[in-house]
Amino acid sequence: MAVRYSYLSEQFGDCPELWEELKRFVSTGDFTLGKPLYDFEKNFATLIGTNYAIGVNSGTDAIKIALRALGVGVGDEVITAANTFVATVGAIAEIGAIPVFVDVDETFCMNVELIERVITAKTKAIVPVHFTGYMTKMNEVMKLAKKYKLIVVEDACQSILAEWNGKKAGTWGDAAAFSLHPLKNLNVWSDGGVIVTNNSELDKEIRLLRNHGLIDRDHVELLGYNSRLDTFQAVVANWLLPQAKEISTKRILNAKKLDLELSKIPQIKIPARAKNMRIVYHLYIVFAERRNELLKFCLDRGIEAKVHYPIPIYKQKALGNNYNSLQFPITDFQAQNIISFPCDQHLNDFQIQEITDSVKEFYGLRK
Repeated sequence: MAVRYSYLSEQFGDCPELWEELKRFVSTGDFTLGKPLYDFEKNFATLIGTNYAIGVNSGTDAIKIALRALGVGVGDEVITAANTFVATVGAIAEIGAIPVFVDVDETFCMNVELIERVITAKTKAIVPVHFTGYMTKMNEVMKLAKKYKLIVVEDACQSILAEWNGKKAGTWGDAAAFSLHPLKNLNVWSDGGVIVTNNSELDKEIRLLRNHGLIDRDHVELLGYNSRLDTFQAVVANWLLPQAKEISTKRILNAKKLDLELSKIPQIKIPARAKNMRIVYHLYIVFAERRNELLKFCLDRGIEAKVHYPIPIYKQKALGNNYNSLQFPITDFQAQNIISFPCDQHLNDFQIQEITDSVKEFYGLRK
């Protein structure tokens, strides 16, 4: 039995009520900063538990615009995790700031005990990455931010409705960035992003920055970006938003089923599952011996396993030789040993069993 990775055809293959919503919307011509967008922003803020939410065109821009609105710019150092997706680092670099990396811990998120070692006079902000659906230990991050008067922008692009000590991702820092990319837990039909904050002045600044810096059609307050979330995509997001909690709950349930069977395999190690963390499994990742061989075996069987990401961002050509002398052993170990399996809300028990049976067969535990 083949087990696909992308579930989009199942999610959107039979949704006549959404098509009716889109037809009604198209007839209004309300395409740019339209009412459905403002409805989505209000509802998203309620879902996360913040005062404000601002729709932008990607999770990447959400990080970039939040940092810029908070005054981060050329030459400022921004501390982030060494194993993040390129978007985090690209957003920092795009405003002229300098990424400073710290290694991660068993949760795939930055090791908060290492942050203070890299703080300098140039440090302006911390961007903790809530990677794979886990959360950074934000209580410790915020203590350091207060001590050194640093800005905190959470990269929550992979962790909508994740929680640390009962407090949601996106509600800790000065602002937070979320992604609505098609394969995120809350998704639309193209790129999309959201910035959340509790600061009314920051909300106003971000709204200016996402729309060219325009106060109105004729007055430009500052030079911003063309980074509005398309109202068309907001219609899709509004249709899906009421399902967000159910989606994360189903992913958690599927992860538990995978954990139960894969933990029986000596060559597989399940990552730490902290009891005070609600992990929402944008990615379901385990550690595997002979990882590359297992990956090929699964792909040959039609199981679309993946590796996120085999080359850590600090080693990528795009960053030049700036980080060659640094060592991030946990990041490197994870890159060499992790494998991702499907864990989405549309996965059924037969597909989950096919995944676990195939892994057992690869290691000679099932004939």
